[in-house]
This record gives sequence, structure tokens and C-alpha cells, in this order.
Amino acid sequence: MPIQKLKARQIFDSRGEPTLEVDMITDVGLLRACVPSILTPSANQAQELRDGNEAMYHGRSVFRAVDVINNIIAPQLLKSRLEACQQMEIDSLLNRLDGTENKSKLGANAILGVSIASCKAGAAKKGLPVYRYIAELAENSELYLPVPSFTMISGGRHANNTLPCEKFMILPIGAESFADAMKMGTEVYKVLERKIATAQEIQLPLPVSDEGAFTPLELEEDREALLLLDESIREAGYEGRIKIALDMAASAFYKEGGYDLQFKTEESDPDDYMEAEALRDQYLEYLSEYPSVVSIEDPFDQDDWEGWLTMADHQEEVQIVADDLTAMNIDRIEEAIERQMANAITLKMSQIGTVTETINCARLARISNWGYVVAACQGETEDNFVADLAVGLSAGQFKAGAPCRTERTAKYNQLLRIEEELGKDAKYAGIHFRHPFAR
Repeated sequence: MPIQKLKARQIFDSRGEPTLEVDMITDVGLLRACVPSILTPSANQAQELRDGNEAMYHGRSVFRAVDVINNIIAPQLLKSRLEACQQMEIDSLLNRLDGTENKSKLGANAILGVSIASCKAGAAKKGLPVYRYIAELAENSELYLPVPSFTMISGGRHANNTLPCEKFMILPIGAESFADAMKMGTEVYKVLERKIATAQEIQLPLPVSDEGAFTPLELEEDREALLLLDESIREAGYEGRIKIALDMAASAFYKEGGYDLQFKTEESDPDDYMEAEALRDQYLEYLSEYPSVVSIEDPFDQDDWEGWLTMADHQEEVQIVADDLTAMNIDRIEEAIERQMANAITLKMSQIGTVTETINCARLARISNWGYVVAACQGETEDNFVADLAVGLSAGQFKAGAPCRTERTAKYNQLLRIEEELGKDAKYAGIHFRHPFAR
């Protein structure tokens, strides 16, 4: 039976900003998808469609995208007589209807909402859990539960402190299961909260960022945050079993060919901007001082290709993750792999627009011996699809923010359910987080 009805509406994400919800009705019922959104999109990724009317929702409403789905995509999809389980054909149709390289005609958000709804409907049609259906689409025969990458401290452009690094995360690679990793992560989170409250002489609970992490004002340098996080891990009793990951988001402080680590302070001075080599040396000092640091995401600007190459000789000792650099843009991913700019990529569906293309990016990384991190977005909803995606693709790592705020914990809770459902067949990526499939 072909798809019977498709309808979109505007809803709101975790930051109170408009986003899309899509309903697809088939012979097996109604399947619903909510679209995550990115706060600071890259020029290299697929583009969202927003209204731009400053008189309404500060220009962020998505009524044009709703109209695109209801009046352009829906008639064509129903006319095609495609069934929900024809994921590749549906995604191909969506891309043909758009006809642009960056999905700027129909909007990546409109296309993604329909693609996710189709994937859920296809799973229901086949009587499969969503993660197993995705694994089938990806021709992935072995499933792994990812290591959660919990954001503990927020800095960078999304926090009101002066820390240049955007995210300080922990990876419970020494856990015995995903459930055990949740236990470890939440315990470190509570220790960290108490230590920050004591240092600031304030009462709990502490305020948190958009992704549920803490934003301590007394920390001025990344080293101070690393020290505090390292102490919290040890105090919680997990030294050696929990590692640290950094998301520098260096494009935020790249100015005039240099890196301004004081970009959020009055001390910002062009004479103090760092060259890529000097910034590389600082990262190597972090690795030397804190051996628990095992991953650095976006260490350089998205267009500073030569800067990225300065870390090329250190890819055995640390995972170097490309997010802004590659932005789910297949041409940039291929170039980054060819030049060995990094050794892992971030997979964000909002950056590319369809489930099929996301699977293809994961496949390209995998055959190139690169790791991949499935990530949620800054603007999230209660939709848990991204958690099923992580398992279906056997991603070694999954990044959805802190173990705090419902739109964050909803994803982690879904992974707990999946692990329970898999039972004795559940395998946790653990120490093989960079390449779980290469055991």
C-alpha cells in the first residue's frame, strides 16, 4: 500500500524556537517525526528553510517549510505511489524535487522531516524496531550500543563564561554496558555540580546550558575546566574508566587568519591571536597534562585546511573529529579523507537532510577506517529517532548533551530500552569506541 497522507505543522524545539513536525499516514497507522535544528549552521551544509519575517518569531518561523511539505512534497509523494519502506526512492524523490546542491529550495528541514517519517513508517510496515530497520537499510549485520559522550561543561559561543572550548565531554569507555555508562555519567555529573556549587558558594541546583551542561563563571581557561573535570572523574571513582573529549568549535574564535582564545573577553587583542601551529602545540600540551583526553572535535576553523593538517601526525594518539569542517557535505568529507585531515566525522542529519544520505556518509567513513559520532542538535525535540540511528549504524559514540533536560535524556533513555530489548545480544562499544565494527 502506498503512503496515504502527509501533513506538516510548526512546533517548538528545546530552545523555544520554531521547528517542524511531520505526520505520515500509511496502512499501518500514523508515524510522526520532529525535526531537530542547528543554532549556528555552517555555510557548507544543507540549508534550513525559515521565513525570515522579523515581525514573527524573530524571523525563525517555519511556515514556508510547512507549506512546502503540505503543498509541494505531499502531492508529489502521493502521486508517486511509493510505499513507506522504499526509503532510498523516497529520499531520491525529495532531492529531485529540490534540485539544488544545498537543499535551499525546499529546505533541509522540510526534506528531513519527511525522510525521518518515512523511515519510521517503513520500520512499522516491516514490523521492525526502527534501529533494526536502519541497520537493514545500511546493510549492517552487527549492532553496537554507542559510548555516550556526555557534555559536562559548556563554553564557547553558547555559554556566558569566558572558556573558548565549546564542550567538555566525558566518555565512559570502561563501562560494562550502556546502562553502566549512564550510571557512571550521571554520578560524575552530580559530583561536578557539587564541586562547582561549593566553589561558587551557591545553592543547588545550578543553572545549565541549552544542552544541560554547567557553565561555571569562575573558570577562565580551558585548562581549569579540564582540571575540574578530571578531579570530578577521580572523586566519583572512575579514574581510567572515563575519558575526556573536547569540542573546540574553533570556527567561533577564528579571526583574520588567527585564533582568538580571548574572543569573549575585554582582553581580546589581535596581537595575541594564535597561529595554527601554536594552537596545535597547546592541544598537545593538553594531551600530555591530561592523558584522559582522547578526542578533540573541530580543533581548527572549518576552512583552515592547512591548520587541520598540523595534527595529522597525531591521529594515532587522539581522535580528531571533523564536524564544521565536513558538515555532512560529501565533497568535503571525501577531500578530508583523501588528505587525512582527521580520523572521525560527526553525523548530524540536519546538516544533510535525508536518512539515506546520512547512511551513505557513515558508510564512507567506515570503509575509510574513520570513526563516526552520531550527534543530536542544539535545538532538539522529544523525538528519539537519532538514538535508533546510532544503534542502526553501530556508531561508536553518541552525543546528545548532558544527562539532564528531557530532550537530552529522552535519547539516552531510548538507548537503555534498546539495550534491554537486545538482551544477551547487546554489545557495548566501550574501549573500541573509535572502531567498534573493527574488533
